[in-house]
Amino acid sequence: MPLDDAIRAAAERNGVQQEFWDIFGQPHITTAATNHAILTALGLDCSTEETLETALAEREKTEKDRLLPPVLVVCQADAMPIPVGGGVAEIALEIQLESGENRRYELPVLEGKAEIPGKLPLGYHEVRSGAHTMRLIVAPDSAKRAGDRKRAGLGVTLYGVRSSRNWGVGDFRDLIDLIHWAVPALQADFIALNPLHALHNRTPYNTSPYLPNSIFYRNFLYLDVEAVPGYERIRAAFETPETLAELARLRAAEVVEYEAVAALKRRALALIFNSVPPNAACRNWIAAEGDLLRLYATYCALDEHLHAVDPNLWVWPEWPERFREPSSPAVAAFAQSHEREILFHGWLQWQIDRQLADVQKRARAAGMSIGLYHDLALATDRCGSDLWAHRAFFINGARVGSPPDGFSPSGQDWSFPPPNQQKHLEDGYRLYRESIRKSMRHGGALRIDHVMRLFRLYWIPERHTAAQGAYVRDRAADLVRILALESVRNDAIIIGEDLGTVEEEVRETLARFGILSYRLLIFEQNAEGFKPPYDYPPQALVSTTTHDLPTIAGFWTGEDIAARLRAGTIDAASFELQKNDRIRDKQRLLNALFAMDLLPPDFEKDAALIPALKQELQYAVLGFLASTPSALWLVNQEDMTGETLQQNLPGTTAEYPNWSRKMRWSLEDLADNPEALTCARMVRTWVETSNRG
Repeated sequence: MPLDDAIRAAAERNGVQQEFWDIFGQPHITTAATNHAILTALGLDCSTEETLETALAEREKTEKDRLLPPVLVVCQADAMPIPVGGGVAEIALEIQLESGENRRYELPVLEGKAEIPGKLPLGYHEVRSGAHTMRLIVAPDSAKRAGDRKRAGLGVTLYGVRSSRNWGVGDFRDLIDLIHWAVPALQADFIALNPLHALHNRTPYNTSPYLPNSIFYRNFLYLDVEAVPGYERIRAAFETPETLAELARLRAAEVVEYEAVAALKRRALALIFNSVPPNAACRNWIAAEGDLLRLYATYCALDEHLHAVDPNLWVWPEWPERFREPSSPAVAAFAQSHEREILFHGWLQWQIDRQLADVQKRARAAGMSIGLYHDLALATDRCGSDLWAHRAFFINGARVGSPPDGFSPSGQDWSFPPPNQQKHLEDGYRLYRESIRKSMRHGGALRIDHVMRLFRLYWIPERHTAAQGAYVRDRAADLVRILALESVRNDAIIIGEDLGTVEEEVRETLARFGILSYRLLIFEQNAEGFKPPYDYPPQALVSTTTHDLPTIAGFWTGEDIAARLRAGTIDAASFELQKNDRIRDKQRLLNALFAMDLLPPDFEKDAALIPALKQELQYAVLGFLASTPSALWLVNQEDMTGETLQQNLPGTTAEYPNWSRKMRWSLEDLADNPEALTCARMVRTWVETSNRG
């Protein structure tokens, strides 16, 4: 067999798709060079056909000789055949249930499998046979379902919430106040949040909530510092005239000044920590978090220490080599001599957890059936704590992105590494399930960013462009079942962000497991124009747009296209082409609104003659989505308030104030500003009219 054919066959055996269809319906064949590069990143020697076959044979022999696989994920309702290797005819199994109960079986092995009789409870169990162990994960056949009742919620970027009392960034006290406003004003059942993951809080490169320092822990910027026990003790010392003036300045700033806010909050929190030592409840919580928090807190302490010694050290790959490996003697010595600094970062996470739990409790008490709707990012910063602490769980030699499409004609390179599937399998999917569990903690819904990750990711090998990548499949059945288990256990609805190039199998599987689709008005078009509301699926969340896309006012005025021109991501010719396409799409939207009788008969019928988003048009767009049969309707705050500027302009960093724009109105304005009250009434009217209240 020629080497290229052998490489292609090996790539297929390792999940590399040899063909995919893009969003335009065009087929793409994976090249030999791409196959070679991906297999090399997976640790296979592709020098010759012989070296490749030897590497594959060694892997297959290891798997075949194993008595038990490292992990097995099954649905509770199905039969439970345990794969058994080694050629044995019978096997003695002991199953230690998550509850601590032990069950023993003597089972025949037929065709390499031993079937466990009866049913096992949901959960994470351990199977033992002699010295061999296996993680057995028993999952439900569905995530928590949204139910028949239609509901509405408000989407906010928490960092951008304005108030007369916060410290220049929205915090958990603001979130409580927003809930208490949204329930009576909008009859909202949930508040959808940006990911709250921990960030480095450095502008402009380390503020994206979708490229976090860690997906397991949260950003201390969201803490209501004044509510942390002990603040009263340090108030007099902290609240100097200079500090109060700085707080007022940050509060009034048009954008979030991450470093300045972080510096003030960090100083105040350190004073509290030194004044009120962590109690037993805090220490017990930290201990229960285990090595995940220990490694994260160690990273944070190291990062602060090394940057203080050398201000030019910003990322761990540039640290002194002895500190780059978390298991090194140097890191162990640092941890021993800086125990208090590490404890401080654990204490911060405990304070965040306490405050967030209180917010969710208050949301439910206020009448929200869902409460907080959290968001789990796809990515993690390649220079962040997750890569430092868990490097073996990521592939070196490839990056994740997306193929060319209408949104990005050259494709997208998201510049973070793909997961090491084999390592996650051997570890019983621990990090995956922890990322799900910690992200949905203290909430009633979780959005999975780029849910197609559960099925496949687009890999871009080193020295390849985004257009030269390939899709690599993952163990979707396992990942979806674990997601369903965590959903049921945490009583949280799951929304899968299924935008872009989506295989039909993906949506069918998600629907079967009760995971809601994520449908945006801006993408719900066909050859005739915008799809009518009745064509939207019931098991879905609907919204106008998302953080990477224009607001409705921005869409109507073309502000997003103008912003791309100003930022230099498109040239003048592309600007004119996109403007012409937008005129067409605006007319299509106007036609769809008239077709549903959502606009008065005397309203202007030519979109080109309507330069700005009129209130009647805003009201009609809101009503268009409210009237869909979809289970959840998400109203983005920018579309409620008619803002033209989007939160993130893809392809930019310093060229655009990404992830820092504040709300048009403060929380106080929402309660008494006439224009704000009118906007809120528009939303509430549609909530009531569409029976979502």
